[in-house]
Amino acid sequence: MLNGAGVEVVRAGVVEATHTVHAVVTDRHGNVLASVGSPELECYLRSAAKPLQALPLVEEGVDARFGFSEEELALCCASHQSEQAHLDGVRSILSKAGLSDSDLRCGPHIPYDRAQTIAILREGRPLEAIHNNCSGKHAGMAALAKAMGWPVADYHLIDHPLQQRMLHEVSRWSGRSPDSIKIGVDGCGVACFGLRVREMATAFARFAAAAGEGGGAGRIVAAMTAHPFMVGGTGRLCTDAMTHGRGRVFLKTGAEGTYCGGVPERGWGFAVKVGDGAVRAADVAMVRVLECLDVLDSDAAEALEEQGQPKLRNTLDDVVGEVRANFRLDLARS
Repeated sequence: MLNGAGVEVVRAGVVEATHTVHAVVTDRHGNVLASVGSPELECYLRSAAKPLQALPLVEEGVDARFGFSEEELALCCASHQSEQAHLDGVRSILSKAGLSDSDLRCGPHIPYDRAQTIAILREGRPLEAIHNNCSGKHAGMAALAKAMGWPVADYHLIDHPLQQRMLHEVSRWSGRSPDSIKIGVDGCGVACFGLRVREMATAFARFAAAAGEGGGAGRIVAAMTAHPFMVGGTGRLCTDAMTHGRGRVFLKTGAEGTYCGGVPERGWGFAVKVGDGAVRAADVAMVRVLECLDVLDSDAAEALEEQGQPKLRNTLDDVVGEVRANFRLDLARS
């Protein structure tokens, strides 16, 4: 049930903005355990799909063939900050696969890491594709294309065998037929896939259940939870939640207010979509979902408190309000 608007922005006791939240928790069979908003809302997975997209690297033995480390496997699932460890990791993946920066088919953008941005501007260096927050995923895709004997040059195009494999993975875990999945173009140039919020949760519930049994999904989740910094970076909720969650939960953010993840021990999956795509609401909503899933101990809850209810500050650094969740998920436990 929905108890309130979703996420609200409060200043001096007045709610001056609201963000509608659509969130679903399911089990591996697709049974809805709890929801708020509209579970049938259709939207794009965006970067939340990356754990599913990285799986072929393990199942096809690409990581073993090229000697990718667990940290590098986690980086293939990342929307990273372009901190130095991320950039070094992407270059290592490319080098091990016999590829280079020029093989990446993602365009450049300003690094999310402020120190890297300042250094680039100070030194007058051009932005490069490796600074794209999706360059880890792209490096993994290029490596997969090379290992499978597919052309590397156009791996990002939807009719390429690699993107068809990505479509297969989304269909495989969500249970939705490939021809019914809406396909768009993501910000980094590869395909992105549309599902209902309920189907996103189901896909991650099945992935979480598979991870609980080991295998390729287990390798992906183990890499993400053992090396959460590589999945996001400093100050990122996905990184902090997996760090403090101590293996109980994995999660991945996507653009336009999307989050997906799972609880391997229970075989549960969850998906969050903020209706207006507001990033400030997505983290708040995700922390509330984690609280309702009861996967945060007291230390973890305290560590995520600021991300779950951030303070609004003015230019004098005075606290003048807050952003807070106004919903709960009441889990139907079987």
